Amino acid sequence: MDLFESSPAARRIFQEADEILDFPLSRLCFEGPQEELSRTINAQPAIFTTSIACLEAARERGFDVRPDYVAGHSLGEYTALVAAGALDFPEALLLVRERGRLMEEAGRMNPGGMAAVIGLDEMSLREICEKAGVEIANLNSPYQIVISGPKERIPLAMDLAKARGAKKVVRLEVSGAFHSSLMEPAARALAEYISKLRMRDPSIPIIGNTTASPLRTAEELKQELVRQLCSCIRWADLIQFMLQDKVSTFIEIGPRRVLSGLIMEISRRAKVLQMEDTSSILKVRDLLLKGPEEYRFQSG
Repeated sequence: MDLFESSPAARRIFQEADEILDFPLSRLCFEGPQEELSRTINAQPAIFTTSIACLEAARERGFDVRPDYVAGHSLGEYTALVAAGALDFPEALLLVRERGRLMEEAGRMNPGGMAAVIGLDEMSLREICEKAGVEIANLNSPYQIVISGPKERIPLAMDLAKARGAKKVVRLEVSGAFHSSLMEPAARALAEYISKLRMRDPSIPIIGNTTASPLRTAEELKQELVRQLCSCIRWADLIQFMLQDKVSTFIEIGPRRVLSGLIMEISRRAKVLQMEDTSSILKVRDLLLKGPEEYRFQSG
């Protein structure tokens, strides 16, 4: 709501989303109800639209820094596509809506769940997944890994993780086993949809969720979007790739600060900034363009 009220550019994005989807997505974002907003079919276009609205509000306020790379976590990869010029907002929004619909449908066909495991190493968790019949869905940081699988098998995996010494295990409020083999029906249908898109090569390399390496062509991006539905999101690896390529500053754009926290867990040396509303946009803009030398970038 803050973005909508304070930025004409953000307001246009929300209004355009309402027209493209032919229903008041913006009102659902601002007023709820929460239960309806949380549905995968609605949450995905809502988060995507808010992220793009934030990006456009930042550009409107003079934030014209060109990054070396862009990346996004799962759904966030679609925001990265738009930021890098591979897709325009209308096409990407319809694609995101279809992705949400297909994932929600796959969740009904193959009921599943997810859980975050804190403080357990990857090797131990892979052994647990094999015993419990679940899969690793997100390698978020050295301290946080998310598992995904059939609904009835998640509790066993959680218990095994606690017994192995996990500091914390949290069941996630999601409607399906995302980034697991249970999403294969959604992946097949999404592949057909994506095959018809006229995607462009990105103007900025996108670090892929599943490859943790730069994607530079439209064809690579199409393959990535399909693959990531059923594959592990290698967030920690893709951040490490950028750190090793001498990236020192990361800017998170969009609602909440989840990725900023993960990046800080991956590297205490990384400088992390976040833009989610008008005040944070202005703060980051001024810091990057006028602030300390360690943050200062040239415009454009």
